[in-house]
Amino acid sequence: MASSTIELLKEELPVNQESLVLSEEVKTGLVLVDIVNGFCTVGSGNLAPTQPDEQISGMVDESVKLARVFCEKKWPIFAFLDSHHPDIPEPPYPPHCIAGTNESKLVPALQWLENEPNATLRCKDCIDGFLGSIEKDGSNLFIDWVRNNQIKKILVVGICTDVCVLDFVCSTLSARNRGLLVPLEDVIVYSNGCATFDLPIHVANTMKDAIAHPQELMHHIGLYIAKGRGAKVVSEVSFGA
Repeated sequence: MASSTIELLKEELPVNQESLVLSEEVKTGLVLVDIVNGFCTVGSGNLAPTQPDEQISGMVDESVKLARVFCEKKWPIFAFLDSHHPDIPEPPYPPHCIAGTNESKLVPALQWLENEPNATLRCKDCIDGFLGSIEKDGSNLFIDWVRNNQIKKILVVGICTDVCVLDFVCSTLSARNRGLLVPLEDVIVYSNGCATFDLPIHVANTMKDAIAHPQELMHHIGLYIAKGRGAKVVSEVSFGA
């Protein structure tokens, strides 16, 4: 899609973004969505990038920076890892991030999180991490994490802006509005800490049942819908005293 067309659409569908300053005064949790090899590491599966991708690598870099600071401050982190049973497909997507494979593991730059006491890792077998947090007994690991840590804000980063990130954000906002996530107040999406995939129309046309997915536009649309549902979208994150 021509950059001029994308810019025109952005003017018609603006996403006004704020700057966020985090402090000790308001309990904040960091949510990492699917920053795994199968979506982020070149050549690591059916849904991984086939070549270096600036938006995805930028998202990983920003997520790692935030995770480091949250761990230094001993603030809570919740990381979703896409992880599927080999015999249970997820249409319309091809097999990806099969449980136990390298695809379902955190990217190398984040694997240290597995040993961090303030990090909760959750393998999920569906697009929406909120639904993927439901246990067999009906409890929800994400809801418990918010309540147990008395979190008032969550800062969300990850991939894909318009798919797994968006679905999780929308479900979390609905749950908050229904009083299921007390004391959560704000769901914040960090735009530079999110990314999506690129499937140009000329490539999609060569694939059976594929639809075009222009990266920059769909990233913007994901942010636009999240904001329309009640999320805050920020372009900068810093830490105050």
